[in-house]
Amino acid sequence: MAINEITIGTLGELIDLVTPDVPDPKSGRRRDSGVYRGAFDASSPLLTSLDKLGGATTPHAKRDLEEHILRNFIRYSRPYVGGESANEWEYLISAQHHGVPTRLLDWSYSPLVATFFATRPHAVETDRAIWRLDWQLLHETFGFPRLSLLTTDLDRLLGDDKHFTPWQLFQSRDGGRPFACLLEPPSLDNRIVAQAACFTLSNDTTRSLDRFLMDHGLEGALTKYVIPQREVPHIRDQLDLVGLDERRLFPDLDGVAASLLRYYA
Repeated sequence: MAINEITIGTLGELIDLVTPDVPDPKSGRRRDSGVYRGAFDASSPLLTSLDKLGGATTPHAKRDLEEHILRNFIRYSRPYVGGESANEWEYLISAQHHGVPTRLLDWSYSPLVATFFATRPHAVETDRAIWRLDWQLLHETFGFPRLSLLTTDLDRLLGDDKHFTPWQLFQSRDGGRPFACLLEPPSLDNRIVAQAACFTLSNDTTRSLDRFLMDHGLEGALTKYVIPQREVPHIRDQLDLVGLDERRLFPDLDGVAASLLRYYA
């Protein structure tokens, strides 16, 4: 089976497609259980920043540097953070959040936030994509609770009653029981909150996430909504109309400046 791919031309089409047809029997609300990721190239696989380190056309070439990268981030980041992270997973999340290559992949609970990132200006004009992941199906398959995981949950679920750290994950060389899960970050700053951010974590660094899921019979957990290149400016304007811009998703002076620059360019 292939991953379901749907072409959209407006923001309204996307909202209609991700809104459940009937309310949830428990909550009575039409709330989607997916998370979303925007991509500037609809033809690209779901590669992490670690996967792309050294080049995306031959990915995974430098995955063995993962431990060195995080160690140096911890070493050099201390003067710029308010205090020591609660645990080593928070260091990994902070590294990803600030652009350091990691095995984490960024997602958002909001399809609008993902659409914002999918339609940002880019040097190459391509069809864009919004990926949807049914993370609850992911958790059901790999034996995790139907809850997004906190960093403190990883000890209990992955550590065999022992303290489980990123270093153990790095050193496993993708051995042991394969898994992928949704990880809920702490509110390290206002950007994480504004973007409704979350991450996927997997113990496999040899394949893109979409290939990993397909190899485990989970292609049905992914949907790719494709935005044709000609419709990108249209949807970008629609996002402005509903208040999804740099000023709101990057709540600082950089966000204000970026929104003004794009709006008046």
